[in-house]
This record gives sequence, structure tokens and C-alpha cells, in this order.
Amino acid sequence: MDLGLRGRVALVTGAHRGTGRAIAAALAGEGARVWLHGFEASDAEREATALRAAGGDVRPVAGDVCSDAGADLVARTLLADGGRVDVLVNNYGVAEGPGWFEGTTADWLQSYERNVLSGVRLVRALVPGMRERGFGRVIFVGTVGALRPGSRTPHYYAAKAALPNLAVSLAKELAGCGVTVNTVSPGILATDEVRAGFRRLAARRGWGDDEEQAERRAVAEWMPNPTGRAGRVEEVGALVAFLAGDRAGYIHGANLRIDGGAADTAV
Repeated sequence: MDLGLRGRVALVTGAHRGTGRAIAAALAGEGARVWLHGFEASDAEREATALRAAGGDVRPVAGDVCSDAGADLVARTLLADGGRVDVLVNNYGVAEGPGWFEGTTADWLQSYERNVLSGVRLVRALVPGMRERGFGRVIFVGTVGALRPGSRTPHYYAAKAALPNLAVSLAKELAGCGVTVNTVSPGILATDEVRAGFRRLAARRGWGDDEEQAERRAVAEWMPNPTGRAGRVEEVGALVAFLAGDRAGYIHGANLRIDGGAADTAV
């Protein structure tokens, strides 16, 4: 299936690792020119180089999107190069921090800066151009935890819960102009860090060295779902690539869960 991404220009934030890197790879594999964002230039260049070696048109861009100046730098770098961005994937986010009764108000504010305002800044910088040109895709990467929060890192879940709301509001703002806005909400994903957690848990519980079995047992404890396994970052990348393409023009304002059914809800 040709998704119609050849020749499009995409920005993926936080693409120097994990899910973001997989999204960048999927978009590049469909023929898009991809700007791979990292906070450090060395991280962005390393991953961009690796994806170029696989045949993708991938370019690095660095900047702290948690600040106005850093987000402006990223946007200006892209616009100075080609004058446009067609696909904005606000992937960057941080799932860490203290619990309910540890930490300070500053931790809550920082989580909102990282998980919400980092994307809002780039929307404000790049989406007006999409509207003028009559085409664009904005995709927020959220989490199933927005619907099914845990007690740990409550500020992270609260911040991420804002993303589907933002997407609907922005979809209404951009009604009829050819720009769509959606949220993709993954469940537990088998990133390198999560796989390491599976192995540590297996060692503590005496489950042996079978990594597939350790994954299934760990998922059953941490975030059970009908598939019985963790998702793959490549699966998220494939979904985002579809939403970014021409064939997804009637998907607008949606929150698409990719969680193996973990949310346990029909809506």
C-alpha cells in the first residue's frame, strides 16, 4: 500500500531513541524526508546516520523543545532548509518522577512542560504553514495510561491525558483546511528499557532465561491485555505512518489506542 508520503517532510520529536526512532524509520521507509529530533546534537546525528545507512532521507535537528527558544530553534532550522513541514509527530515525553506524596509542585509543572507544552510550541510554529498550504498531519503520541492511570507518576498520566483533548480542540480549529490532528496512545511497549525490566523481574522471581515467557509474565502483572504481550515500537511506527499519509484523511480528532486491548473499554 502506497501511503502517499513520498516527498513529504516530517518532524519527529524525541526520535533519538525508542518509539520515536521507530516512527522516524517508518516514515522514512515510506519515502518521507524525516527530521529526527534529539535534545543533543550528537544523539540526533547518531540515529539519523544509522537510518540514512538503511536508505532513508533522515536529517538531524537538535533543540530543547521544553523551552520557547529551543522549540523556535528547531522550527527555524526546518523552515530555513525547505520552507515547510507536512507532518508533525509530537512524540517526545517523559514518564518519570515522584509519586503522589513525594516531590514538589515543580515536578507537576515540569511534567506538563515536557509532555504537553513541548508539542504545543511546535504546533504554533509549524501548523499555520500547513493550513496555508492545504495539507498537514499532526500526531500526538500519548499513552493508554491517560485512560488507565496507575498510582505511580500521577503527574505524567495527568499531563498525557491532556493530549487527546488538545487534538480534538485543534481538529476543530483546523476544520476543513486539509490538516488532520490525531492522538496515538500506546500501551506497554517492549523498548530496550522495558525489556531490561522484564529481565530484572524474571531474575528476582526465578522465571528462568526465556525472554518471551518473562515478557508475558511481566505484562500480566504490569499491564495485562488480551494479546498477552508487550507492543513493538515498530507497530506504533506503522500506525503513525498510516495516519501521516493520504489514506488517513478522514481520521480526524481521534484517539487511537494501540495497547493490545489493555484499556478495557469500547470507547
